[in-house]
Amino acid sequence: MPAFDAPPEPAAAPVPPPAPAAAPAPPSAPAADLASAPTPAAAPVVARGPGRPGPWVVLPTYNEAGNLPLISAAILDALPDATLLVVDDNSPDGTGRLADELAAAEPRIRVRHRTAKQGLGRAYLDGFSVALEGGASVVVQMDADWSHDPAVLPALVRPIAEGEADLVIGSRYTPGGGVVDWGLGRRIVSRGGSLFAKLVLGLTPNDLTGGYKAWRATTLAAIPFEGIHAGGYVFQIEMTYRASRAGARIREVPITFRDRQIGQSKMSRRIIVEALLVVLTLRWEELRRSFEGVSRSDPGDPGAGPGGR
Repeated sequence: MPAFDAPPEPAAAPVPPPAPAAAPAPPSAPAADLASAPTPAAAPVVARGPGRPGPWVVLPTYNEAGNLPLISAAILDALPDATLLVVDDNSPDGTGRLADELAAAEPRIRVRHRTAKQGLGRAYLDGFSVALEGGASVVVQMDADWSHDPAVLPALVRPIAEGEADLVIGSRYTPGGGVVDWGLGRRIVSRGGSLFAKLVLGLTPNDLTGGYKAWRATTLAAIPFEGIHAGGYVFQIEMTYRASRAGARIREVPITFRDRQIGQSKMSRRIIVEALLVVLTLRWEELRRSFEGVSRSDPGDPGAGPGGR
């Protein structure tokens, strides 16, 4: 799992809190810097504040300035004891600077600044690492564009809190779930992608391409992040696949998915093709490992056959 190493701050010389219109960190700042979220008069801004136990919501952003203020307020209204971690990929529209301003006024908001756009999966993995190190008991992942209704957050977290699940998926394709504002083509791609992955990988959840999920922290921490594919569509499939193969208890709760109202969708044909190819690759690698395991067994070993030990 990628480690989160932030440069230590000298205890004797605290940095004064930023003004509300403070500029984002310069490009030369270390990529691991994480702005904690003290109130302006309470404590200086440090590279990394003390951990906060409880649920953490990881919210990747890229050009989401029009959505961030209201979605962040709605998230914290739905989960008052949560920590909201905004992971911004150096958005040209100033989303990162806006996130800093929100964090300065709300101690439950923190900001992870990344130097460039590197894919949704990379942003999530980066945020997951910060949340786990920060003491999260549950880690929620969701979009910042209102496609995922914050009002569902309590229902998403509850099965984990009650010890009934290790991964909860906000599902469009379970009874009670659905999508609105989508054309026929988008519906076919999404539903077909989930069915394809379900059949090829032998998984039980119905919605494998959605990104609204809650993880038990110990389950998430047990998944090796190295080698996970970064694309948004395939990232969702692969993480559920790896959790399933590790024995995680997976539940689905119904959600209504709405297409974004502000900004442009980041879905593309390349992302879809990548997802299909990676699904086939995951299955092939699994079959190859199984075959190699069988071929390496010694036929002369008494333990290799039915009559062995």
